[in-house]
Amino acid sequence: MAEGVPEHIAIIMDGNGRWAKRRLLNKSAGHRAGAQALRRLAEEAEKIGVKILTVYAFSTENWSRPKAEVDDLMSLIHHYIQQYIDDSEKNDMRISVIGDLTRLSVDLQRKIAGLLEMTKDKKGLRVVLALNYGGRDDITRAARKLAYDVKGGRKTPEEVSERLFASYLDTADLPDPDLLIRTSGEMRLSNFLLWQTAYTEMYFCDKLWPDFNIKDLEKAIAQYGQRDRRYGGRNE
Repeated sequence: MAEGVPEHIAIIMDGNGRWAKRRLLNKSAGHRAGAQALRRLAEEAEKIGVKILTVYAFSTENWSRPKAEVDDLMSLIHHYIQQYIDDSEKNDMRISVIGDLTRLSVDLQRKIAGLLEMTKDKKGLRVVLALNYGGRDDITRAARKLAYDVKGGRKTPEEVSERLFASYLDTADLPDPDLLIRTSGEMRLSNFLLWQTAYTEMYFCDKLWPDFNIKDLEKAIAQYGQRDRRYGGRNE
């Protein structure tokens, strides 16, 4: 890892709708611009030494948006998953997905499964797409799986610990984020990685997501590097 660069950055990509509205465009144009911004930033993030980029692509709450907007988002996800598939031979990027995929269409689930298989052995930047993801849902599903294992005798109540519980989360094979970035001026987690961000540094900026670029990322990383990192009262 490059000196001073966090290994794992999580991003709440907020502001696509407002970006479009300011330009008198429809929301779908904002979502497309946001997806393009992610592709550009992922390439640049890898160059500066980021190892893992986890992004909030579609939340469990997004289903409550107008049907036309949800349909457009699903179509956009289809498009970009296919683009990642097409690009997989040209780059060393590994794609992972967290969230409950069972609500997605069968065709999209197949595409995602194919993409994960195609990139599983790649050694470059790991991009983690949070699709139909919610922090509370992640914790609830983990608790349910653990409860079934206790009920089935595979685990005992005495074995339950933070470490064991974390192994049931969608992010079981990932380190917790070092830095979380949220764009557009909002200053809340919005149900993103609630368990995993217990000791994560937060960075909030007013830039709308489609305008967020490598210079903005470098600024966030620079501020991260100036902080006195502590875990449970202990200096890092």
